[in-house]
Amino acid sequence: MMYKVSTVLVLVLVSFVAVAQKTTGFRLVEKPEKKQVDVMYNNKLLTAYCYYDSIRKPILFPVTTVDGITVTRGYPIQSVAGERTDHPHHNGIWLNYESVNGLDFWNNSTAIALNKRSQYGTIKHQKVISKNAGGDNASLTVATIWTRSDNKVLLNEQTTFYFTIKGNDFIIDRKTALTANDIPVVFKDVKDGMLAIRVSRELEMPSKEPAVFVDDKGIETKVPPSGTADVTGMYINSDGVKGDDVWSTKGKWCILTGQKQGKDITIGMVDHPSNVGYPTYWHARGYGLFALNPLGREVFSKGAEKLNFTLQPQQSTTMRYRIIVHSGSTLTKEQMDKQAANFAKLK
Repeated sequence: MMYKVSTVLVLVLVSFVAVAQKTTGFRLVEKPEKKQVDVMYNNKLLTAYCYYDSIRKPILFPVTTVDGITVTRGYPIQSVAGERTDHPHHNGIWLNYESVNGLDFWNNSTAIALNKRSQYGTIKHQKVISKNAGGDNASLTVATIWTRSDNKVLLNEQTTFYFTIKGNDFIIDRKTALTANDIPVVFKDVKDGMLAIRVSRELEMPSKEPAVFVDDKGIETKVPPSGTADVTGMYINSDGVKGDDVWSTKGKWCILTGQKQGKDITIGMVDHPSNVGYPTYWHARGYGLFALNPLGREVFSKGAEKLNFTLQPQQSTTMRYRIIVHSGSTLTKEQMDKQAANFAKLK
């Protein structure tokens, strides 16, 4: 009897260890019925690749720190008390642009009136090409298309997300190849683009004055002052520029620091030397939009530069960016310079 009990205990223990091994490190879980791929680490959701019809482009949402603190705004996907409800097209982490052959991909959302939707473009998920996960590393490669309202394809996109855990760093490297389909594609020199994250309320910058933001179609979005004590954000770029002054500066990296749930948090973005427009301009707003735009030269330089970036049919460009989500401390200039140097070595 003792032998049988011991055998059962051993089998249970072996089974437990086997299950634990399966849930340690990264796993990528496809959920086609929900139109998302969950990025799990140690059996907890770090982010998900989401291609909801209502969002008009694929996104990473939500995005959390290694220890489970959500750094992205919930609206309009999830309702979170106290959050802003401006700019419904700001969702998670995304990449798109305000003027592609005259179509606005950036501002598209369900808030656009039906009679105006022909002026907007949509990025549509096509398929998961590959996914790999194990230990502290994972990768997800997807195919999407940039389309007009009549479903004409302007661009074919292939993106690989590389997910890495290093200590308290959740690192997301994005490598995106954009290929013009059968007609020239012009990215007009405009303000809104290209890679962005909309952060949670606590990581916004404190503000005392309301602001009004106007898109290229003259549509105004009013943003009230922050008005709460728990808003703690601060931008710092690679040249040491801080706060609202970061907007329209160039730099190889930029960070947003703040506190949430009693933890110091840093979100960092890093440009890659092979990218068009390197070093990028920073389109960083105090109300929670943290973005980089390598193509909007004229508005950021006040007319000193201009770039209408064009891809001829079947011509491609590849963009590489790194996002670091760090918790438990504030990343220093030395740490970010090292991140940028290491990222620059990647091909």
